[in-house]
This record gives sequence, structure tokens and C-alpha cells, in this order.
Amino acid sequence: MTTPLCDRRDFIPLSRHKMNPRVILASLHLFATIGFIPVCLCAQGRYAFKLLNDLFVNYTNALRPVEDTDNIINVTLQITLSQIIDMDERNQILTTYLWIRQVWFDAYLTWNKTDYDGLDTIRIPSSYVWRPDIVLYNNADDQFSSSMETNVVIRHDGQIMWDQPAITKSSCKVDVSYFPFDAQQCRLTFGSWTHNGNQMDIHNALDSADLADFVENVEWEVQGMPAKKNIILYGCCSDPYPDITYTLHLKRRASFYIFNLLIPCMMISFLAPLGFYLPADSGEKVSLGVTVLLALTVFQLLVAESMPPSENVPLIGKYYIATMTMITASTALTIFIMNIHHCGPEAQPVPAWARRFILHYLARICFVYDMGESCLSVYTDKPAQKGSNCTLNGQAVGEDFALKVRGFSASEGCSQKIKDPLNEDASPTLSPRQGKECYTGWIDGTCVSIDHGEVEGATAERVTESRATGRESVKKIHVESQCLYHQQNILSNIEYIANFYHEQKATQRRNGEWRKVAKVMDRFFMWIFFIMVFFMSLLIIGKAV
Repeated sequence: MTTPLCDRRDFIPLSRHKMNPRVILASLHLFATIGFIPVCLCAQGRYAFKLLNDLFVNYTNALRPVEDTDNIINVTLQITLSQIIDMDERNQILTTYLWIRQVWFDAYLTWNKTDYDGLDTIRIPSSYVWRPDIVLYNNADDQFSSSMETNVVIRHDGQIMWDQPAITKSSCKVDVSYFPFDAQQCRLTFGSWTHNGNQMDIHNALDSADLADFVENVEWEVQGMPAKKNIILYGCCSDPYPDITYTLHLKRRASFYIFNLLIPCMMISFLAPLGFYLPADSGEKVSLGVTVLLALTVFQLLVAESMPPSENVPLIGKYYIATMTMITASTALTIFIMNIHHCGPEAQPVPAWARRFILHYLARICFVYDMGESCLSVYTDKPAQKGSNCTLNGQAVGEDFALKVRGFSASEGCSQKIKDPLNEDASPTLSPRQGKECYTGWIDGTCVSIDHGEVEGATAERVTESRATGRESVKKIHVESQCLYHQQNILSNIEYIANFYHEQKATQRRNGEWRKVAKVMDRFFMWIFFIMVFFMSLLIIGKAV
């Protein structure tokens, strides 16, 4: 058995190898026993150079490497997903970083490795050999130069393995109906651009893409990437065209959108019903609703900028629109209720049905009571009696005062007239007024009314004295009649003031009833809108779960 000799340049001393001396001595003893003693370790560089020259003497990379043109070349495709770089929902473009491995057999690149000192594989630039024209069908890159030119690994049996990293931009149909709780399915379809199924066939190495080296994305969670082989017949050609479609299942991580878009919207939405709780005299009810509406409009614009202009309205967009509609309705109702609250003196009385339904039943349901009223008190809709006590100029004015004013009214006059006003023997006539005794008579053309209630002790004595003293008493009564005439004018003015006071009290009572109606409606709509906001928030959270 002969040993191939080596050049001095290819000689490598044993002392340079990092081997255990005991192993080297044992190997030399073994080789000496069988009669084979290597004197050098030969480098395979010149054999690789010789192999490269021998393989590519009559080789061309322009034709399919098959011995018979009717033969089908089989290409095995394997995809490794390394990273999701970007997901542009508005333009519907998915940018990924892939490792693409293609394996096929070249019939003209085979050799006997024993003829080349056991050289099993060589690595050469991929441009030297024929490469399958497998491309990404749904490529959205405008440059088509995202792949890198790498070497191919050629085995002695003609197997070629080509690994190349590539940054791909693929079109992806984005469905944002449930944004930000949506899940997307993006397809990456690989196939030959010119070779049909009778010339080149594609097989997938695995049932799904390799996700072992995947770098986690902060926005998207990868749930899988299954592979499926399809054979499609296009309308232009009768030959079948095989392809492999990888379906990337993505689920959005919604935490960012929950804390930045959803929770602020919910908090703003709960402010809208509180506009009904503000007092009507504060002047901030309508401004609060308008401010909340503007805030939600800003959030709606932020969502619209990132979403594609499609007919599918995202879930959070629907929530914003529903909330904005609710706030618009609450603002309109607030304006209507404020109009009821600020109705003027010309307002009509509260209708009976409104008094019965709103002021009696609905007020109890909404826990709206007047000052000093409780849930156990019975509401009475009887107005205050006309003759009830009141306060005028800091003094209590009762029913007797009003009756006396009516007694001295010029419209009523005296109940009975004496035949001869100048007759000394004329005596006052007793006439009943408002349940009290009152002496009324005509003296010197003046109607004199004497009430036993207040002036019995003074005026009655003066009338008695006038009977006794004759003409002197007539003059005295004449002076008193003039005083009573002035008092009659004063009492007429007092009667006008009292009537005006009663009308003002009635107007205040009427305005108070309308204000209570407005307050009850405020509380009722506040609870209604709180329930609506709660159920809307519950619905959006249910979609997330």
C-alpha cells in the first residue's frame, strides 16, 4: 500500500497539532504495526482547486442541471423566521427577516471523493451554479434586492444547499375589525417564476416554518407558521405551477393600546354622565360635554391615522363613535333640561301628569327630595292657602289683616246707609263681615266702619260721647272721617302690595316646581347614561377576553 507524498509546503509537523502525546504515540505504534507510517498531513487546498476546475470545465449555469430534459428537478424549501421587523396596517405590508434554505441535486456537479483525497464538500459562490428561480409571489418591495448573495455548499453526490438571509416585504390583508384585540393571517407564497410543475417541483422540508431562532416582537405574538403546498393552474398556461404557502398567524399584544387608548377613553366616557350632576346655575354643564367630545375626537383621529381606509371599522373606533354619540345626546338633553330649569315667570304650571309621574314617582326612584323632605315624607301637590300667614316689612301679617283690607275696600262699600247723613240721631248699623261684628254708617258724607276687633275700645267710646254732646261730637267725627278717608287710600295700596306678593309667591312656587322637574330629569338621565357607559365598557372588555 503506497502513501501519497506531500510537498514540503504542505508538510505540517505533528508538534503543531494540539493532541495528547500519548494519543500520538499510540497512533504511531498502531500504524507501525500495520506497516503504514504517515510522514505528513496533506492539505486539501490543491485538490479543491483541481476539483473546481474539473467540475466547471463544460458547465453552464443557464440550463437546468438534468441529464434528460424531460426529468423534473426537485427543490426542497425550508423557511426559518428570524424576526418580524414591521407590520404596516395602513399600507398592509409585512416586513420580515427570513433564512431561506433551498436544496436540490445537480447532475453535473458530482465527483468521486476518493479521487480528491476524500474531499466531500466544497463551498463556492452561488453565482457559479444554476439556481432555482424561486421568488416570493406577494412581494411588496419596490427594489427586489433584499436577498444577500451567499455561497452554496456542494456535496460529492451533486446535492446543493443554498442558505441565504433575506428581508422580505410581503403584502398582507389586514382585518382591523377587532382592533386592538385582532389576530392577523399573513401569507408568504414561494414558487418558481418561469418553471412549471413538469420542469421543477417544490417540496417543503417541514410542515411549518422553523421558529427556533425567532426574536420576540413587542407588538405581535407569533402563534404558528404552517406550510402548505399548492398546485395552481393559471388561465394563461395549461401546465401546473406548484408553490408553497406559509401562513403566519399573528396576534396583537393589546397592552399598549389598552393603557394608551382604551382606558383614557373609558375614563373620559364616565365623565359625560356627571354633566347631569352639575348644578344648572354653575354654567359648566354644556362646556363639560363639549370638552369631553373634543377629547374623544382627538383619540378617534389617532386611531384613524394608523388604520387602513377600509369599510371595516375597528372595534375601538366603534366604541369611540358610540361614546361620542352618547355625549352628543347628553349635551343636547342638558340644553333641554337647562331650558326647563331657567323658565321665566311666563311659564305655565306643571301639568298634572308631569306632577304625578315626575315629581311624585320618578323623584323617589332617583332619590330627589326637597330640603327637609325625606324618602318617608308624603308629597302633597296642594298649593298654599291664600290666607296663610306671611311676612311684610319684617312683621307677621295674618288672615285677619287681609280680611280687614278687603273690608275697607272701595269696591265693597258700606253694607247699609243711614237715611239722613246729618241726622244726629242716626246710629250705626250692625252688619256682619267675615264672621266679625262691624258698625258701619254714613256720617258727613263719609262711610265709617268700626271694627270691634281692634278699635272697639277707642272709637266706640268716641261715638258714645258724640251722642251725648251733640254738635261738638259731630265735628269730632268729621275730623275722624277725614282720617279714615286717608286710611282707606293707604289700605288700597296695601291690598295691591299684598296681591302682588301673592302673585310673586305663586310664580316662585311655579318656578320651583319646574326646577324640581329639571333636577329629577338630570338625575334620571345621569343613571341611564352611567348604565350605558358601563355596558359599553363591559362589551369592549368581553371582546378582549
